Amino acid sequence: MLRQALFTNARAVRSAVPVASRTAFALGAQVQQAARPAVFASLPVRTARWYSSENGKDGAEKKDGEAAKAEEGKKEEVEDPLKKKLEAKEKEAIDLKDKYLRLLAEFRTLQDRSARDQKASRDFAIQKFAADLLDSVDNLDRALHIVPADQLAGGENGQGHHKHLYSLHEGIKMTESILMQVLAQHGITRLDPMGEKFNAADHEVTMLIPHPEAEDNSVINVESKGFKLNGRLLRPAKVQVAKKIQV
Repeated sequence: MLRQALFTNARAVRSAVPVASRTAFALGAQVQQAARPAVFASLPVRTARWYSSENGKDGAEKKDGEAAKAEEGKKEEVEDPLKKKLEAKEKEAIDLKDKYLRLLAEFRTLQDRSARDQKASRDFAIQKFAADLLDSVDNLDRALHIVPADQLAGGENGQGHHKHLYSLHEGIKMTESILMQVLAQHGITRLDPMGEKFNAADHEVTMLIPHPEAEDNSVINVESKGFKLNGRLLRPAKVQVAKKIQV
C-alpha cells in the first residue's frame, strides 16, 4: 500500500513537471508576444517624436520667416507713404522756389521799368513847354544875324554912327545867352550843323543845291537850328545840302 502510494505521487509529480514547464513556456511566450508589440510600438513613437520635433522646428522657422517678411512688409507700407510725402514736399519746395525766383525777376524788371518811366517823365516833362519856346529862341538868333557886321564896327568903344544899334545887338545877344543857359540846365541843347555831314536822324533837308566846291552831301546853309531834350530830338535842324557837281 505504501509503495503504491509513493508510486502514484511520483507519477503525479512527473506528469505535473511537463505541464508546469509547458505552462511556464506558454507564459513566457505570451509575455514575449505581449512585450514584442510594445517594443515595436515604442520605436515608431520615438521616431515620430523626432520627426515631429524636426517638423516643429521647420514650422517655427517658417513661421518666423513669414513673420519677418510680414514685419518688413509692414515697415515698407509705413515707410512708403512717408517717402511719398517727402518726395511731394520736396517737389512742392522746388516749385515754390521756382515761383519765387520768377516773381523776384518780374518784380526787379518792374522796378527797372518804373524807374525808367519816372526818369523819362522827369526828363521830358517840359517837352511841350520847351517846344513852345523854340520860336522865341529862333527869333533872337535871327535878330543877331540880321545886323551886318560892318554896321557894328566901332560900337564897342562907344564910337561910330551905329553905337546904339551895337548896344541893342549886345543886349539881344546877352538875352539869348542867358536863355540858352537856362534851357541847358533843363537838358535842352541847340544843334548847329553848319558844315557837317548830313545826318537824317537830326537834320531835315529843305533843298539840295549843286555846288562845285563843297563836299558832297554836306550842310551849306542852316535855315533853322535843331534842338534836343536830354538826348532826344526835340526838333530837327532844317538845312540845305550840297550836291557835288561832276566836272
